[in-house]
Amino acid sequence: MIRVGINGYGTIGKRVADAVRKQKDMELVGVTAVHPHYKYTLAQQKGIPLYAVEMKSLEAMRASGANIRGTLNDLLQRVDVVIDASPGDTGETNKPIYEQAGVKAVFQGGEEHGLTGLSFVAQCNFEDAVGKSMVRVVSCNTTGLCRTLNAINKGPGISTARAVLARRATDPDDVKKGPIDAVVLDPTTLPSHHGPDVLSVLKGFDVVTMAFKIPTTHLHLHSLIITLKKPAAKEDLVAALQHAPRMMLVEGKAGFKSTASIMDLAREMGRPRNDIYEATVWKDSVTVVGSDAYMFLAVHQEAIVVPENIDAVRALSGGYSRDQSIKLTDESLGIPHP
Repeated sequence: MIRVGINGYGTIGKRVADAVRKQKDMELVGVTAVHPHYKYTLAQQKGIPLYAVEMKSLEAMRASGANIRGTLNDLLQRVDVVIDASPGDTGETNKPIYEQAGVKAVFQGGEEHGLTGLSFVAQCNFEDAVGKSMVRVVSCNTTGLCRTLNAINKGPGISTARAVLARRATDPDDVKKGPIDAVVLDPTTLPSHHGPDVLSVLKGFDVVTMAFKIPTTHLHLHSLIITLKKPAAKEDLVAALQHAPRMMLVEGKAGFKSTASIMDLAREMGRPRNDIYEATVWKDSVTVVGSDAYMFLAVHQEAIVVPENIDAVRALSGGYSRDQSIKLTDESLGIPHP
């Protein structure tokens, strides 16, 4: 059993915690808590052990009546791998703590590539992470782009990919961020950071991206324009996407007219928290004009990186091939496996 701890129990941390508990080869040793909150009460009701991030948090949590097993340092003494799901940009502070404890670590896309020197998307570069001590799972948007572009690059090949990202403003439970009645350029200077981030995982072609935020909390929507290396028909691209792991194709004629339809699909499928782990492409949007291919891609920002975190744990631990790990993860989370 791979003993796993999770530092952070927010949007990603709580989802990854539930995913770890579904793995037959992993044990969730515990998650960290910051201050009294209903989400930690619910975690304990699930039987998830709680640890405080530091002594001040330990005192506050115990004063609230929570059963705290110790601090982060205590948790690190009991695990093989820690998944850092703490707020972005804290990885530089946490990394030496993990190194001192001799624990392998998985970081999230809110950190810079240079923190670990290895950015990870399971179907693209699982082998690069095998046996390493630390890895960074890339952001939700980068994960969706990498899965999609990797599938097409393995088919007709890609010369250049261009993407315009309509980004959700914030997550559903966040009431402190906007915009409410605006479209915000993110950033105003071009290109956006997403292209270089993709290239930290994939090689052999150029990626240029631009992005803006819109007043919604569910899913990002990408408009992709891909210049192909070899001539290909729509059917070739659709087949490449259908045969790639963690991709889902939907069609407008079946009722999928918006990102709201994707969320409703998750509800009707009975997915936990209405999560869509797959990168979702509208099949009827896939179009080829000359050497350029076009398509729409939806990315559920809360969920798409969850399976990547599980595979990253296995990669660092060793003993698994890419296909073995992806299959185990997909079966445990109910993701159809091609």
